[in-house]
This record gives sequence, structure tokens and C-alpha cells, in this order.
Amino acid sequence: MGIHDGNWWSFIRYDAEQDRPRVSRALLTRVARYARPYLRGVAVVLLTMLGVSLLSLIPPLLIRDLLDRALPTRDVTRLNLLALGMVGVPLVSGLLGVLQRYASAGVGEGIIFDLRTALYGHLQRMSLRFFTNTQVGEMMSRLNNDVIGAQRAVTGTLITLVSNALSLVVTLAVMFSLEWRLTLLGVAILPLFVLPARRVGEVLRRKARESMELNGRMNALMNETLNISGALLVKLFGRRAFEVERFCERATAVRGIGVQQAVIGRWFFLSLSLVSAIGSALVFWAGGHLVLRGTFTVGTIVAFSAYLVQLYGPLMAMTNARVDFATSAVSFERVFEVLDLPLEIADRPGAVELDQVRGQVRFDRVSFRYAPPREGPAGLDELRRFSWNPHTTNYVPPIAPARTDMGEEKEASVQHWTLEALEFTVEPGRLVALVGPSGAGKTTATYLLPRLYDPTEGAVFLDGHDLRDVTLDSLARHVGMVTQETYLFHASLRENLLYARPDATPEELADACRAAHIHEFIASLPDGYDTVVGERGYRLSGGEKQRVAIARVLLKDPRVMILDEATSHLDSQSEAAIQDAMEAALRGRTSLVIAHRLSTVIDADCILVLDQGRLVEQGRHEELLAAGGLYARLYETQFRPQNGAGTGATVGRSA
Repeated sequence: MGIHDGNWWSFIRYDAEQDRPRVSRALLTRVARYARPYLRGVAVVLLTMLGVSLLSLIPPLLIRDLLDRALPTRDVTRLNLLALGMVGVPLVSGLLGVLQRYASAGVGEGIIFDLRTALYGHLQRMSLRFFTNTQVGEMMSRLNNDVIGAQRAVTGTLITLVSNALSLVVTLAVMFSLEWRLTLLGVAILPLFVLPARRVGEVLRRKARESMELNGRMNALMNETLNISGALLVKLFGRRAFEVERFCERATAVRGIGVQQAVIGRWFFLSLSLVSAIGSALVFWAGGHLVLRGTFTVGTIVAFSAYLVQLYGPLMAMTNARVDFATSAVSFERVFEVLDLPLEIADRPGAVELDQVRGQVRFDRVSFRYAPPREGPAGLDELRRFSWNPHTTNYVPPIAPARTDMGEEKEASVQHWTLEALEFTVEPGRLVALVGPSGAGKTTATYLLPRLYDPTEGAVFLDGHDLRDVTLDSLARHVGMVTQETYLFHASLRENLLYARPDATPEELADACRAAHIHEFIASLPDGYDTVVGERGYRLSGGEKQRVAIARVLLKDPRVMILDEATSHLDSQSEAAIQDAMEAALRGRTSLVIAHRLSTVIDADCILVLDQGRLVEQGRHEELLAAGGLYARLYETQFRPQNGAGTGATVGRSA
């Protein structure tokens, strides 16, 4: 399913020549969609802003009344009322401001929640190819920094824009009623506000995108080197100084772009302040002459000067808001870039929900290669190589200039086939072993069964159903896999095990652990099943982690089991102990086992021998040895030091 299958919104084209995104009506419409569920809160914000704007008109009128009437007539009662008004207006205005802040915070946090959950949900649906091409730090930057930047555009910039627009309208109305000539003079300098804003907005928008990209690179480096695996690698190879220097380089770039943004913004503020000062000086000069001629009173020009501040303040804020929105729009664009990434692996319309599975697996001339997807970028780092075509509503590669030489282009176009014309059938309840040299395509073949990838050519069938016609959720329920690298969450053993089946009873949990020969070890721990395993399970040994992984998949109780080097981290004693339990656990299930140690697959129902992505041999152990092919050579190589006497424990069953 690509993005052309659904009701997608028009994307903001990326202008590669000018290195800046275009803020379009489509972008604004899409932003408004996220504010739509919070219209009640938005209405409260608008009403309170209108109230605050109207209240802000009262103090200058009170001052004018004080100077023109209360003081000349020595009216003490009027003076007292004016003093109370000067206190009451900011009090009421402040209370409305609290209500406005409460409502705007609710809207803003709601938008953050919606954007963040939408992003996280979409990323969870991305294919494995996407995650192998994307740095974790870059994804974290989109989920955190960009989402907060987008929220700031709605609850900060847009609210400021609307608030100042209301204030500007009501202030101009009162100023025209006081003296229309001075009002026109004050408004005449408006173009001087707009012109610098347009130029600075474009510059700051470019700097904002550059800043986000640099922050993403810095976050990616931190994520890679500060997790347990990265920290261990740095220490083992003595690369601490190198990593600190590398981090300093990226942090220096972030610091530099931050300084540039601050200085550009300050120059912009200086230009606006200078324009405001020029406008104020003109009005004071002309107003002073009118007072000297007796055209209007001193109280009027004092009130007018106060309104002038309220006129230029919103003008400056609105001009600045345009710049802020231009930079904040980059955050929305970066969020929407991810939300609009096409799903490489997704349910087709009308996909079948598998309730009962017998377990017949069939590969029908399956070929596969790790080429980037044609319909979109493989990861976040490649987003800029793609543009959005509003006519086809799909990602299309940017048009590249013609090449006269065929060197690099030809090399890139010829993709290496990881699997080629792979064809075999596994009957229900049978155990099939995949063997072959490193890089033969064994793991890739097993990745196609749970649909971590789809075949480039051909199809994989489960009980006669093309996997692309089966819902992903039902497929995940019936296919279990223990991968080469065991991953455990930083949580208790119980939580890690129940991840496979949250509704499992304590007895079922213990039975699965006994089958994996890990129950006694867990029971010996001070906290038992509540023991926290640490980051990536590093508090456990490799063999212990792998047995926990086996227990976890046994608790899931899948109909089809895939074991990718599931005993690779076990010592000889542990391996021998677990083989009998695994044989009982696999009985009645369709099982695919990958093992480099051939002693573990001797009794498999069928052994598939892969070499460079092709199925070169298949049969039982004795048949393949007698054939004298690749399997026989691999077997001889492994057991030559033992003079061919490799007996060892096995994963298998009698025919």
C-alpha cells in the first residue's frame, strides 16, 4: 500500500534550488485540521483576547479624562473613580489572561499529543527497511523537537498574530476617532515594517531548517554512543577522545547556527524599533504643532501617544509573528514529511484475517534484493532526494541531469540479488533447517515469512494464502521468531516475557521458562521474575538472554516457529540441556531453523542448503552427505578437527 491508496493531503514541494520550503494554503489547511478538535478552547482563547484588547483601550482614555477634566476642575470624586479604574482594568485583564493561558495550554498540549502519537503510530507501521536506513536520534528529533516547534506555531505564533490583529483593529478605530490626520501619519510607515520582515523571514526559515538538521545529527550521535552497546564499544577501542571531538564538532555547528539565528533576530528587532521610533517622532512633532495651535488638548495628545505605543507594539509583534511562523512552519513540514512517508508493508484492502493455521509454508520462486523502495525514501536521511507530486499524489525521485558515462549510474542500477528464484515447501508440523555459508541469504529468507520485507519477485504462502493478502496482526499471532540478536527492554523479566502474551497466567509463564531451561535461574535471583534486566538486558549473560527470548516466543505459542541461530550463545552444557526441551516445544509446529553449527540440525526433516541466495541442495542429512556437495564440504570443514566424529546435540525429530 502506497500513499496513493488513501486520501492524502498535498505536500509542500521542496524547493531544492532556493533551499527553502514554501508555506502553502495546503500546509495551513492541514495545520488547521489538528486544531479542529479543540475549537471550544480556541473560541475561549479568541474571546479572552478580544476582551483583553478592548480593556487595553481604557487606560489612555482615563489618562485623557484625568488631564482634561478631573485635574482642571479639581473633581476629587472623579479623580478617585479614575484611580479605581486604573487598578480595576489591569486586574480584570489579568484574570482574562489567566483564562486565556489555560485554554491555549490545553489546545497546545492537545496538539502536541495528537502530532506525537500520529508520528509514533506511523513510525511503528514503517517497514524494517526504513529503520535500517534511519538513525534513531533523527527520529527522536522529529518526535520531540519538531513536534514542540509545531505546537509553538499554533499556541504561540498564531495566537499572538490573532491577538495583535484584534488589538490593532480596535486601536486604529479609537485613534481615528481622536485624530484622523495623526493616525494616517502613524500608519504611513507601515511598509517599513513589512519589507525587512519579508527578507528576514526567508533567512530565518533557512536557518531554522539547518538548525533542526544539525540538532538531529547531534542527537543521533548521542544516541549511538551513549547507549550501552555504543558506550561499551567506545571503551573497548579507547575512542573516548575521538567521540568527544566528534561530538564537539556537531555541537559547535549547533552553537554556530544558534548564534546566527539570535543575531539575525536582534538586527531585525533593531530595524523594527528604529521604524517605530521614526513613526513616534513624526506623530509627536505633528501633534505638538496641533496642540500649540489649540486644535486639541494636551490630554488628547497624551492619550494618542499611548495608543501609538499600542499600535506599533502589535505591528512589531505581527511582523515578528510572520517571521516566527515562517520558521515554525519548518517544524510542521518536517512532521508532515514523516507522516506522509509511504508504507512499504501494509494491509491490502480486504486482507484476510487468519484464525486457524495449519502451518504449510511455500516459497514460490521468491527473489529479493535490498534495493531502496521505488515509491519513496528508504529512511529519513533520504527524504530530500524525493519531492511531492500533487498530480500523482506519490513520491517521485527528482529528475537528475543526463549522464554520458555509465560508471556509477550503471553500478547503482545493477542490484545484487540476496535471494534468487527460491522455491520450496514446508508441510505442517515439519522441521526444516536452513544452512549455508555466511551471506547465503538464510536470515533474509526467514524475514519474508513474518513480512518484515516483501519479495521483490515471487510470493510466500501460508496455508495457500499469499502473505500480502493476510492482515499483519493475524500473521504476527501465528508466526514466532527468535533472532540472532536478543533484545530485552529495560524492565523486569516478567514484563519482558509477558510482552509476547500479556494475558498469560503465572503458571503458563513458568512452564514456558521451564521449557527454555531458564526457570531455575530466574527463581534463584533475589527478585525472581521481578528482576530488572537493565538496558538491552545487559545484566544477563548472552546465553541467559537467549533462553529468555526462547521462553518468550514459546509463551506466544505460535503455529510457525523461526529460530535464527537460537542456540548460538549457549555453552555446550546449556545447549545440550535446551535441545530436548526445544524438540518437545517444536513438536507439531512448522519450524524453520537457521544454524551455522550443523550438529544442531542433523535430524531435521529437510535441510535446505543456500549459497549466494540460491537453493543448491535439499534433503536429509545422510542424503546430503552422500551427495558430496556444498553441505558435505561444510560438514567436513566443521568436524575435521574431531576426525568426522561430530555427534553433538541436535534440534530435530524422527521422521
